[in-house]
Amino acid sequence: MRIHVVSDVHGRADALRSAADGADALVCLGDLILFIDYQDHGQGIFADLFGQENADRFIALRTEKRFDDARAFSRGLWASLEGDAWPHIERAVDRQYAELFAAMPSPAYLTYGNVDVPRMWGPHLRDGHRVLDGETAEIGGLRFGFVGGGLRTEYRTPYELDEEAFAAKVEAVGEVDVLCSHIPPAVPDLLYDTVARRFERGSEAILDAIRRTQPRYALFGHVHQPLASRTRIGRTECVNVGHFRARGVPYVLTV
Repeated sequence: MRIHVVSDVHGRADALRSAADGADALVCLGDLILFIDYQDHGQGIFADLFGQENADRFIALRTEKRFDDARAFSRGLWASLEGDAWPHIERAVDRQYAELFAAMPSPAYLTYGNVDVPRMWGPHLRDGHRVLDGETAEIGGLRFGFVGGGLRTEYRTPYELDEEAFAAKVEAVGEVDVLCSHIPPAVPDLLYDTVARRFERGSEAILDAIRRTQPRYALFGHVHQPLASRTRIGRTECVNVGHFRARGVPYVLTV
């Protein structure tokens, strides 16, 4: 069985339409929407609402790790909008989800990324789309476990959890053949982004589960330009499936 795996789609509906070509199923590890694009500052919800010049400034502050200044700058922009900020964000997110799920192949097994808004997925799901978070599914005779979302960071993205809640989902998955998560296990080489020049947050709970249960594969995304895209922990092959927005092609898993 041939399974295609994608993560960090970030608005690439065009490439998503063909992501399952030649495959028996698609696995998507989240981060469907594009809120802000660190490569092309003119793209994404933030730039659509406030323009590229403001996106340039906001990204510069966050890149310099001036998070308090970035939040203050952002609050001023949101306050300039008519009414509450959230309805503006929600409408933009909903438009992206409508386009992305219309392009999503079927069958597809999906979990959430840290920038996703889980409660907004439901109306857009189609037949053959199965969402799993802290749950398992049998695909091609193997047991796949899915752990969505991320851990809390200074970026305060929509689907961040505390360590206990995240670890509970890992525990609920139990022993599997393929462990699928949005964020990587807490291995430094897998967490360092060579372009952003920073460590992203990984999961100690996922790392512990890999060491204890030794799945055949651990698949994840989140880090767009990792120092190492794969490593081995015991018998487990740990693979960053790639930044789909940039690459436009899936990772191929044959089981």
